[in-house]
Amino acid sequence: MTYAEFQTKPEPEPLRLADLETPCLLLDADCMDRNIARLRQRLDALGVSLRPHLKTAKSVDVARRVMSSAAGPATVSTLKEAEYFAAAGVRDMIYAVGIAPGKLDKVLQLRQKDVDIAVVLDTVEQAQAVAAASRAAGQAIPALIEIDCDGHRSGILPGDAASLLAIAQALTDGAELRGVLTHAGASYGARTEQALIEAAAQERRAVVQAAETLRAAGHACPVVSLGSTPTAHFATDLTGVSEVRAGVFVFFDLVMTGIGVCTVDDIALSVMATVIGHQREKGWILVDAGWMAMSQDRGTAKQPVSQGYGLVCDSTGTPFGDIILADANQEHGIVTVRPGSGATLPDLKIGDRVRILPNHACATGAQHGSYRVVRGTSDIVEANWQRFGGWS
Repeated sequence: MTYAEFQTKPEPEPLRLADLETPCLLLDADCMDRNIARLRQRLDALGVSLRPHLKTAKSVDVARRVMSSAAGPATVSTLKEAEYFAAAGVRDMIYAVGIAPGKLDKVLQLRQKDVDIAVVLDTVEQAQAVAAASRAAGQAIPALIEIDCDGHRSGILPGDAASLLAIAQALTDGAELRGVLTHAGASYGARTEQALIEAAAQERRAVVQAAETLRAAGHACPVVSLGSTPTAHFATDLTGVSEVRAGVFVFFDLVMTGIGVCTVDDIALSVMATVIGHQREKGWILVDAGWMAMSQDRGTAKQPVSQGYGLVCDSTGTPFGDIILADANQEHGIVTVRPGSGATLPDLKIGDRVRILPNHACATGAQHGSYRVVRGTSDIVEANWQRFGGWS
């Protein structure tokens, strides 16, 4: 499917929430704008730029609101994202997943279309493959060396100078060393403000140390990139860092609320569902949003407060309290009182509408083809912003 087929289509006027089929994905544009402004103001004060991660939104309409310009910069997690956003005019991207040699042809195709896309790697083998592809194409592919700042995922340990320099040396044979990059994924396990501040400090130390090692050996290292939504909001010192990457901050979600990065009121994304039944003796209300609408992400299950498959709100987006989507089948959701809370199940009739806040905005968004854009408690649907999914 081409970008043109995804372009925003104006809705007939007036379209209201009651006119929509459920389940559907709602986006509160006012809330989203506040979230974007909050992080931009914070990073401006710390003297670094924002390279937003577009994997959460997967939408040109959202991207244009979060990027600093129509051309970027941006971060992507798939080459399909890169191709899609390139078709919309984005020209500055990092493909922030370890590069596989078989994907370098697509990277080169994008670069031949004046898209400055950089790749990420953490082995000499990858660096050699990038250098070989660069030589064959007569065009240097820029690469960033991934640094492991907290043992969460992949990357070179910041103190492993031998590996850093070996990768850098391999890139000099035709490719370009653009810099270093890290992601503080372990920050998702933090539960206190001090723990988040420490995670951010550790992330900065790791990536800056790696950059200094490369520079001391004579390698240029212009980009020092770090980021996760939790650390982006709790960093107090970003000296030596050139840019911050974050994605889910645009919408926020219940996982971020559980970490302490935001409040429930900051969550811009919700799934609207319709009440389709009751099992009163069980204390159940049935809705037409199951795991196909919400995803099976249970990220809050490891947090002190489990939100089931999502937190249930009334039709205007106001939470009922301790009412959750406790269980889900493919197209059925089971709404109940949170165990042990003492809350009362709301008096919802067949046909009533509710909104359900997601555990993980990325996963829930991936279940839908578009965002129905609203503002606050208004029932007017302002737009239908298309989003995409998949890998090819």
